[in-house]
Amino acid sequence: MVKIVPFIDRNFWIFLFAGLALGLSYPAYSEQLMFLLMPLIMIMMFLVFLKTDFVHVINEIKNYKLIVYLVFAYMIIIPVVLFLVVNQFDERIAIGILLLTAMPAAVASPAIADIVNGNTALSISITIATSIAAPFTIPLIFSFLDAHQLSIEPWQIFLDLIIMVFVPMVASQILRNYFKKIIERKKHYITPVNMLVLSLMIYIVIGSQRESLLTLSEDLVLKLGILYLLFMLLHAIGYLLAFRQSRPNKISICIGMAYMNNGLAIVLAAKYFDPHILVLMMLSELPWDTLIVPFRKVLRHI
Repeated sequence: MVKIVPFIDRNFWIFLFAGLALGLSYPAYSEQLMFLLMPLIMIMMFLVFLKTDFVHVINEIKNYKLIVYLVFAYMIIIPVVLFLVVNQFDERIAIGILLLTAMPAAVASPAIADIVNGNTALSISITIATSIAAPFTIPLIFSFLDAHQLSIEPWQIFLDLIIMVFVPMVASQILRNYFKKIIERKKHYITPVNMLVLSLMIYIVIGSQRESLLTLSEDLVLKLGILYLLFMLLHAIGYLLAFRQSRPNKISICIGMAYMNNGLAIVLAAKYFDPHILVLMMLSELPWDTLIVPFRKVLRHI
């Protein structure tokens, strides 16, 4: 059988930085491919859910209180607190941070957790739990904060999230029900395929904003600096959220906090928010792609 973990360890960064490099150097088709972002996210979710037996995962979640605690912390408490703090200084950036931090854990987070020796099973549970919660929590917090100046419809966001999250989730479980043995034999191919999909998404996102990214205006540098600080803060918050947990659990909880599904945020920003927030979501791809390397080094010294 192909050993997937060594494959990921050798090639994960190649896929990520290939998408980043191609987007910056050869963005010819990126804008035309923007319409693929939503289908690509659904494909990634479908593939992750496809190799996950929900019944088995639910049965294995013995510490359900931890999962509930993490869902509330990830999806409501931390996003709202960060929004209220940043809103005192810049409303647009605060809205962008709220949107970004309210996202569920990335579908790639179990693979990232695997690379940095986290608890992969816990990471999968976090991804599933936050993905299920997202269609309800994201519209809820925007309604609660009454961001009326955005002219968004929480109900429409709810419907889009239902499509992007639950359609691939249900489809994957139906397919597993009929082809479980085949899927189990071939599931080691799923992660490499998802890496290719992730690389394509990075290429589309970065390439579509190449000119803005290469024009290092003061505003762009400021936003990028804020995002790097935000992501470093999320790493620290994630690690502290798990203060009573084992080291592998701490790593997985940290990954779930810091590596959110920013592709989902980009799709929502493109549909419902102004261009400034969309640019902020796209810029989030840079710290998302690059901070895992220093984070891995930091873990070696903890």
